[in-house]
Amino acid sequence: MIKGFRDGTGLRAVGAMSGTSLDGVDVAEVVTDGQDIFGFGATGYRGYGAEEQRVLRAALGKWQGAAGLEAAFETVQRAHIEALRGYDAQLVGFHGQTLAHEPRGRGTHQIGDGAALAAALGKTVVWDFRTADVELGGEGAPLAPFFHHACARYLGYERPVAFLNLGGVGNISFVDPRIAQPEAAGAVLAFDTGPANAPINDLCNERLGQPFDTGGALARRGTVETGALELFLADPYFYRMPPKSLDRDAFGEMRGLVLELDDADAAATLTGMAAASVLRAMDHAPEPPSELLVTGGGRLNPVMMQMLCAALDCPVRDIDDTGLNGDMLEAQAFAYLAVRVARGLPTSCPSTTGVRAAVGGGIVSYPEG
Repeated sequence: MIKGFRDGTGLRAVGAMSGTSLDGVDVAEVVTDGQDIFGFGATGYRGYGAEEQRVLRAALGKWQGAAGLEAAFETVQRAHIEALRGYDAQLVGFHGQTLAHEPRGRGTHQIGDGAALAAALGKTVVWDFRTADVELGGEGAPLAPFFHHACARYLGYERPVAFLNLGGVGNISFVDPRIAQPEAAGAVLAFDTGPANAPINDLCNERLGQPFDTGGALARRGTVETGALELFLADPYFYRMPPKSLDRDAFGEMRGLVLELDDADAAATLTGMAAASVLRAMDHAPEPPSELLVTGGGRLNPVMMQMLCAALDCPVRDIDDTGLNGDMLEAQAFAYLAVRVARGLPTSCPSTTGVRAAVGGGIVSYPEG
């Protein structure tokens, strides 16, 4: 049994997130009862080295049982053990590393073994958050929206607000904090907006040998190719009603759309595509949000933020301005979700993943086996 909390008191949980940008493992503590947030604790980061990134990139798109996954598995396990050591939290939320995501086809694949992690750390670990959702007809993503709802209430919002996470893929949560339970009708609508940082990172890696466009410097020197942008926005994904989700490399044609452009114009165009995806997403807002709070690495790209500010009618803010940590929100989300799993509370619902009914995903592994 997980002990140490009841309604109105918090359990200290630590979450780990290794996102599709493949930069490293974020670690963050949250004090919560799985409904309300009572506070935040320590944070940490364990970056992937160049060879580790090469190994993980080579595994992208591979499914369970495919050849050549051993090195990626060992990389993910080692990095998470190193990242999570030294935390006093009673419970660990372990997302693993997403290699493939095809909810309307083969399902979803996050590499990593929570049971082995529990044995190595001597702590209870909650993991495999997505499988139960997919098995019940859901997209399995995004999973942070219930946490976004809790954050809106923690911050004292009294009007609808939107959370935009710009990681490798973008996702948005339209949150109404006036509704107490995140799984209740009207509380949250969430879905993936489209590609975000991943195509830009891949471009910089392939052409310049750099991990990303630092400060948007490359895009700032370029011009958006409007023809390529229009072709991108013609993709059928943008005409699907939410909830909906994407694989990291779902928009493979983006590479071809910028292939003939110079480095700066290609970066500007890919950045423009990410921003335009968000503009399309706003068409699905249940009601106009009072603000758009931007989290994830994309908020550190001034060109991306300028494009969003120019395109959207509502105020656009770096979530750091609210006092939250935009680098750690995803890791905090899985700490929060781990406590919800431990309490038997749902972690997704029809309006966040399209699952048939509210469901609590996750496997709980204890250190004693």
